Amino acid sequence: MRPVTEFLAWALYAALLRLLTPFYLLRLWRRGAAEPRYREALGERLAFYGRPAPGRGWVWLHAVSLGETRAAGALIAALRAQDPTLRFLLTHSTATGREAAEALLAPGDALTWLPYDTPGAVRRFLRHWQPRLGVLMETEVWPTLQREAEKRGLPLVIANARLSEKSLRQGLRFAALMRPAARRMTLALAQTEADAARIRAMGTARVEVAGNLKYDIAVDAVLLARGQAWAAQLARPVLMLAVSREGEEAALLQAWQALPAQPGPRPLLLIVPRHPQRFDEVAALMQAGGLQIARRSSWQDLPPTEALAADAWLGDSMREMPLYYGLARVALLGGSFEPLGGQNLIEAAACGCPVLAGPHTFNFAEATELALAAGAARRCADLPHALQRGLTLCTDDAARDAMSDKARTFSAAHRGAAARMASALRALI
Repeated sequence: MRPVTEFLAWALYAALLRLLTPFYLLRLWRRGAAEPRYREALGERLAFYGRPAPGRGWVWLHAVSLGETRAAGALIAALRAQDPTLRFLLTHSTATGREAAEALLAPGDALTWLPYDTPGAVRRFLRHWQPRLGVLMETEVWPTLQREAEKRGLPLVIANARLSEKSLRQGLRFAALMRPAARRMTLALAQTEADAARIRAMGTARVEVAGNLKYDIAVDAVLLARGQAWAAQLARPVLMLAVSREGEEAALLQAWQALPAQPGPRPLLLIVPRHPQRFDEVAALMQAGGLQIARRSSWQDLPPTEALAADAWLGDSMREMPLYYGLARVALLGGSFEPLGGQNLIEAAACGCPVLAGPHTFNFAEATELALAAGAARRCADLPHALQRGLTLCTDDAARDAMSDKARTFSAAHRGAAARMASALRALI
């Protein structure tokens, strides 16, 4: 009965996606009003290209958004080092991922949107590009894509794979649909032993622990140095809420307003939201809190006098996190003070920026626990607690510098995943 149940589950899923296709395209168009790249090449979302593919035999690599694309960059660099003849087809689902991927392209590579997971779109995509290997980054499972790849004999690998307990429970709730997709994966290269165990429980037979690619992402030294130079210009330290999510900015601003008066100027407050579509919303929150703010997008290389005198900065720019980590004395980890699973703190560690994390870090559990054990990060119960500890670190040079050194040591100790994953992938090509 299992094959029949699984086929019926997939058929229902495919039929539902077909019905929802107009709404999917409308949603992309509406989102494109704020982020124009969502309206770019809409036909590719259904695998209509209007031109022949420039060859075949691609190593196809899919990364949903910015974070996965940056991790993919480390893997691509390792693959090129092992075999310079490889040509890469890069696909994405978000505008930030697609934009970041342009910097990864070499002559002969190609870039396109990942098609919607309907049978027709997936078949057109695979027929058009004819990849010889598919690599999905981190958490991607697409039932139709996995089904069609198996029919074509296309090896599919999930690289830098992670699966939380919550995601495993959700997957098992829809086991008739998700288990077959997991079984069809040729190989999963997991970040941790715990991830590997959960991925096996989901149904993938071949799972190897290879580490986390994000340790291998090269920090942009120019941006880091620029942030450090700006910090030297300021007559006060910088306290940052990094990669913040909904609800966190308001909670931090409330705690900031409740701080007692103290002699001397307060640190400069820096907020860097996770999603660019929220920049204006967060700016309005900061201004409503009575803060004189400066927006990073309002200047180029050097902050103007009015920015240096502002109460707070809004980090409303993309792909400049090394600059912000170089600027900040300490970072409060966004996504971890609301039940959202936290954000990746590995880049902060590589930049030598101490991190204060909240209670919710389940999406990056092992990296966070390792950073805590290494002394590169500290756990705080909530944002007011984190704010108080952050203010203390801003004025305690010895404690802050010790955490900074431990952060760099922690980052260096966990590199090497890119080379391991590249060797595993090349064995399948």
